[in-house]
Amino acid sequence: MKLITAIIRPFKLDEVREALSRENVSGITVTEVKGFGRQKGHTELYRGAEYVVEFLPKIKIETVVTDEQLDPVLEALQTSLVKTASIGGTGKVGDGKIFVTTIDQVIRIRTGEIDADAL
Repeated sequence: MKLITAIIRPFKLDEVREALSRENVSGITVTEVKGFGRQKGHTELYRGAEYVVEFLPKIKIETVVTDEQLDPVLEALQTSLVKTASIGGTGKVGDGKIFVTTIDQVIRIRTGEIDADAL
């Protein structure tokens, strides 16, 4: 089993959710986060005063999938994130990242089901 964590631009959430549901992903966790990578934030002007926005708003999506689901789900994620500039894959720094981590065991608390049955 694999944990997929994607850090994306906030306006891409609906498109990513739809792509994951098409791949029969049974559940996701979504968290509003702030951070920066290569962007290093940006400068904004407010009432004539310049200020630096160091942490940019992002969305963190997490889901656990079976090893068999991994490749189709990653492909769906990437496709939903980089389609065209008009839809949201800007091709610029800050579009996000996808991380894949191995999960050793999953237990559903309510039923005691283990691993793939618990997903």
